[in-house]
Amino acid sequence: MASTFDKFIKSIRKFSWRKWVLIGFVFVLTLIFGTGLLTYWGLLGDLPGYYELKNIRTSNASEIVSEEGVILGKFYFENRTSVNLKNVSPFLTNGLVATEDTRFFQHNGFDSRSMLRVIFKSILMGNESSGGGSTITQQLAKNLFPRKRYWFGSILVNKWREIITAIRLEKVYKKQEILNLYLNTVPFSDNIFGIEVACRRFFDTTPKDIKAEEAAVLIGMLKGNHLYHPKLFPERAKERRNLVLSLMNNQKYLSNDEYDRLRKLPLKLKYTKENHDEGLATYYREHIKSEVEKLLEGITKPDGTPYNLYRDGLRIYTTISSRLQRYAEEAMKAHMTILQRNVEKSWGKKRPWETAKQLEDWMKNSERYKQMRDDGYSDREIKDAFNKKTHMSLFNWAGDRDTSMTPMDSIKYYALIMNVGFLAADPTNGAIRVWIGGSDFTYFKYDHVKARRQVGSTFKPIVYLSALQQGVKPCDYFQDTATSYSSYEEWKPSNSDEKYGGYYSLPGALAYSKNTISVQMLFKAGINNTVNTADQLGIKGKIPREPSIALGTADLSLWDMVTAFSTIAHHGNVPELHHIKRITTREGKVLVDLESKWKQPKASGINPEYCDAVAQMLRMAVDSGTAKKLRTQFGIIGQTAGKTGTTQDNTDGWFIGFKPNIVAGVWVGADQPIVKFKSMSQGQGSSSALPIWGRWMHKAQNDSGYRKWSRDTFATLQGDYANWLDCPLRLSQPPADTVKSGVGAVLDKALKFIGIK
Repeated sequence: MASTFDKFIKSIRKFSWRKWVLIGFVFVLTLIFGTGLLTYWGLLGDLPGYYELKNIRTSNASEIVSEEGVILGKFYFENRTSVNLKNVSPFLTNGLVATEDTRFFQHNGFDSRSMLRVIFKSILMGNESSGGGSTITQQLAKNLFPRKRYWFGSILVNKWREIITAIRLEKVYKKQEILNLYLNTVPFSDNIFGIEVACRRFFDTTPKDIKAEEAAVLIGMLKGNHLYHPKLFPERAKERRNLVLSLMNNQKYLSNDEYDRLRKLPLKLKYTKENHDEGLATYYREHIKSEVEKLLEGITKPDGTPYNLYRDGLRIYTTISSRLQRYAEEAMKAHMTILQRNVEKSWGKKRPWETAKQLEDWMKNSERYKQMRDDGYSDREIKDAFNKKTHMSLFNWAGDRDTSMTPMDSIKYYALIMNVGFLAADPTNGAIRVWIGGSDFTYFKYDHVKARRQVGSTFKPIVYLSALQQGVKPCDYFQDTATSYSSYEEWKPSNSDEKYGGYYSLPGALAYSKNTISVQMLFKAGINNTVNTADQLGIKGKIPREPSIALGTADLSLWDMVTAFSTIAHHGNVPELHHIKRITTREGKVLVDLESKWKQPKASGINPEYCDAVAQMLRMAVDSGTAKKLRTQFGIIGQTAGKTGTTQDNTDGWFIGFKPNIVAGVWVGADQPIVKFKSMSQGQGSSSALPIWGRWMHKAQNDSGYRKWSRDTFATLQGDYANWLDCPLRLSQPPADTVKSGVGAVLDKALKFIGIK
């Protein structure tokens, strides 16, 4: 008797191949539609419901907006900015439909005609990249709810999830709304999301103003973000662009003539890379982050949750001028490229600060050392690592340089890199217009705007202002001679050029930055009174009550000095420096309004005429004194005032310059004060810092928006003070009494000549 197994085998053999095909086909259909049912019922994972779909919220970057409405930078986890479809060119929507889903306006989210292609290519053949079957709505579902991995059949389950979600989306949203959602969520290369950011990244334009050939490039990228990246693979991207244009022509979105013209155009990009470390005002963007987060504390969304700076698409409106900021950064780079080269050439290989002890201290303060120590490496292992060559990218003003170098050698390299701080503000209201915290935020994170360094001779106007308050007259004369002060251990201050002689009025001594007379002014004013004057001017930093402050030994910040000079420029009224106007939601709802809370500059208590007199003295420094390069080298026109500053051993270079409606301070030096300029010709403020200010103002005065600065005038002295500055800057002989000028001087000479006086 044949076994049961033999009977089974014989029965199978009676089946024809057609029956096997039919059984296989039924099995596949059962598998496909069975999986669909399981997916629909939620047995293979939750599906988004209608409520969730109606309340879709995508992560949007928060934007920092300049005074002119320019985007300075963003905060984001995903670099995305949503845009309304009414602000999107038809070139984008038509190109999208023609390329991705020609039947978009006919189906309900699922196109049955393309289903067979999906089944045989994507599912049966396992070709996940074959595409072609997903509608725009299905792709949107995929963007909103990324695919998951399952034990088996991941492609099949994910396809059903997308189909079901797409059908639900079509019930919730209109076709135009789906296009809008898609364009705002679609990923591009470089970790950017949405058409708004893509337009700005690749063509420096908006979705509304984009050209047809540009739109075709971006739509073409959707087939493969990296594969058709127009900067990396321009020829491939151009071919893909022309294919998109051809498809638009086939669907009658472009005429034959338009298509023929556009496909012949070269691929032209305006590629603008954007991240947290690049772009305009990088130090400012880092600084503002903590302030914004603090301002948002306690403010919640309608659902009761707090706002998230990195997800909720907020807009932070600031006082920063994108144009002035750009001019300042361009000026900084142009000057520092030259200065850095000269500094390195002057020192050569002989650098006295590179002692074993100093290098070890710098090594232990480095991020690399701290990280290795935290990771459990021994001191020996860390030192060995610091002396082993490795590949690295080095900062260079001429462009980043890839090289092989030991970390210890990189410490030596960076020690000599000169850094910069730049802060500009409107003295009439305290609005900050420019903020540069350093040379390059990618490599140097420390912000020098609020860093405290010795300020050198930029402190002298404060000394002279204090002397005026204590009764010294501008046309009093003081001898320029090196003097020892027995009360201070025979301290003998000297002029920076070691030259002496003559008698100087206050305007002359300040214009030519005479150290000897600055010390005399300090003792005339009194040390305590001078410190009090600095406080009246708005300086918050601590000032030692020592005579050396007359030469600028106090450690103060750019913030302090710009505040003080702004007070002088604005007739003794102290402005509150500020930079945030308001914070709104993406839709325009105001969350924080600081404009209405800005305080008007407050009276310092100093006689306004004294401040105006010091401002006029500082004009003389520009017209004929230590800052005359502004006129002779940089062509700065109009009334301009300023003061250079150089600290001991040429460690720091300063320049604070101003016009009636703008005050800007520049600091230049190495991050480590032990590293200095080798010579006065390089390190003095007129050589290291002033040229940045001069280049910046030269650009600004040629900008129609700031041309009025060249016509603005300082206040003139009135009443009893009208003739306060009417005297020579320097006399070679001591004045017999009070030196007069003008009619009074002529009359005195005449009387003396005839023997009456």
